[in-house]
Amino acid sequence: MWADPANGLIPLLAPAAFPDEPVTTSFRVKTLIAPDKRQLRTATWDVPAGVAVRGICLLLHGLTEFLEKYDETAQELTARGLIVVSLDWRSQGASERRGSGNRAGHVTSFDEYDADIGAIVMQGIEPIQKDQIAQGRAPLPVIALAHSMGAHILLRFIHEHKRRFAGAALTAPMLGIETGKYSLQFAKAVTFLLNMRRASSQLVYTVEGRDPLHLPFEGNLVTSDRGRYERNRELLKAQPFLRIYGPTFGWLGAAFQSLRRAERAGFAEEIGTPLLVVGAGRDGIVTTAATRDFVKRLPNATYVEFEDAEHEILMENDAIRARFWAAFDAFTAPLLDRPNA
Repeated sequence: MWADPANGLIPLLAPAAFPDEPVTTSFRVKTLIAPDKRQLRTATWDVPAGVAVRGICLLLHGLTEFLEKYDETAQELTARGLIVVSLDWRSQGASERRGSGNRAGHVTSFDEYDADIGAIVMQGIEPIQKDQIAQGRAPLPVIALAHSMGAHILLRFIHEHKRRFAGAALTAPMLGIETGKYSLQFAKAVTFLLNMRRASSQLVYTVEGRDPLHLPFEGNLVTSDRGRYERNRELLKAQPFLRIYGPTFGWLGAAFQSLRRAERAGFAEEIGTPLLVVGAGRDGIVTTAATRDFVKRLPNATYVEFEDAEHEILMENDAIRARFWAAFDAFTAPLLDRPNA
């Protein structure tokens, strides 16, 4: 359990469901305040002793996720010499929600997420850079690794802040939403109607009652790796307050609005930051075809697709993850290891 929400270490024992690869979480926690006064839980993973520091990585997870879930990924990044900074988005994980016990991911506009990422950049990354300068060192190169909704929010940010990141890797970015048994047109129509007066706080139909504590591995849409799936469920069992069931219709309306912005001519074309975009061939959460179309419009992007991967590429089996890290290392090496970096 994490004990000090203001500034402390988080130890967590490895769950029995994942015995072959013990998992511990140990990151420094800090509460940041977004411009609208929302409290956000953030985390920093330090580079291990004996490993040369190469840069800073902003790690951004997706909807319904939480910091502990990405500890394995963060430790793999720190082993590569990257200080890792991350956060729980508003209304999920241990960041502030609209009400106690609220299990819904809700925003009225993705502008709210813009405030979150701005807060973590200015209050999470900038202090590290200032400390570097105070010690007579050059600022560190900053990259990002972002998944799904986090990747979408990052694209919005780098569209407006073109020089903030040396580069970014995006896994299964949310550039289109799979709507399951309902057609996209029906989902948009219902969402529009429910949001006519104000952003609806009602959970979308497909996630009502879907408590992640009780969802079995069989039939899941995010990973083929049972061990990691069960590990993440054990993390929630240990800290059930971290979980949410899914998005509201208000969130969905805001997502559709933000997706329309990304589809407009000039949006992708104006993003010059070097990008590695990784798609999942078996994705049932976001639309991989939309990702392919978006990447074609980017002026400085490399696209890789893993045909056998489900949505959560970083939670996939070891073989898929090995391919991801090979692509990531090849992409980031010239960004992090420049002589003047």
